[in-house]
Amino acid sequence: MTEQALHLSGVRKTFKGFTLNGVSFSLPKGYVMGLVGPNGAGKTTIIKLIMNLIAPEAGEIRILGLDSRKQEAEARAQIGFVYDVMPFYADVSLRDTKRAMAPFYRKWNESLFQELASTFDLPLKKKVKKLSQGMRTKFALALALSHEAELLILDEPTTGLDPVFRRELLHGLSGLLQDEGKSVLFSTHITSDLERIADYVTFIRDGSILLTETREELREVWGLVRGDESSVSALDSKLWRGSRRTPHGMDVLTSDASAARRALGDTVVVERASFEDIVVLLEDALLDDALPDGEVHHA
Repeated sequence: MTEQALHLSGVRKTFKGFTLNGVSFSLPKGYVMGLVGPNGAGKTTIIKLIMNLIAPEAGEIRILGLDSRKQEAEARAQIGFVYDVMPFYADVSLRDTKRAMAPFYRKWNESLFQELASTFDLPLKKKVKKLSQGMRTKFALALALSHEAELLILDEPTTGLDPVFRRELLHGLSGLLQDEGKSVLFSTHITSDLERIADYVTFIRDGSILLTETREELREVWGLVRGDESSVSALDSKLWRGSRRTPHGMDVLTSDASAARRALGDTVVVERASFEDIVVLLEDALLDDALPDGEVHHA
């Protein structure tokens, strides 16, 4: 049985006007999962629950086999957390910030921090306020990795970064994870980030998990059916997951590209759906209540 870095089972949390509704998913050890969904979908609530910043009303959260509530100290020690905006003191240097934070970690590895600081070209003598957003993110990653955390939780880590820097950062992060065997849960709204490093993708909307699959499943199984409206409309409604009209006809998102090809033959074109196609069309379908029979794909 594959060891789980993170496992949520039936997790529920209610706020005024919002409910996280029995969320369940698992992240195997040594893999990267992208958590995607619109603003207000429940991504931040899930992260706060994992970090034990708020308590669930029902369900269980396990971190590397540890109960996140009953074994909180041990579980928290396994987590490295990077916010989208890190709460560092602006007038303090990176070196002094690190010196202040290191004693809070039982497994702080100073040599690893220095190695990461060199890899990320961190200007340790500079004050936080002098750094770009990208450098602050790198510094936060160095801190998170230097206490030998086995699970990294990244909350919108590439927000506000320019595309070139974002690509370099993800490439470096991917290399570090591969070398160290770390596990990562990162929330994002940037689908290109998912395609670059995510082994698993979990899509949440209105507090419910609509999809959680491997990158390979998404690439090999999901498809985009393209053709004139009459041909595309002949597809069984059970295979529809979303649609959009185009100047040349209609595109239909399907979670079974092979079945669509068998059903429609050469009357349409069935292409591999990109992560952006899947996220955007599934979201549009839900917003428009456009899925036939109100169906969505549940993992």
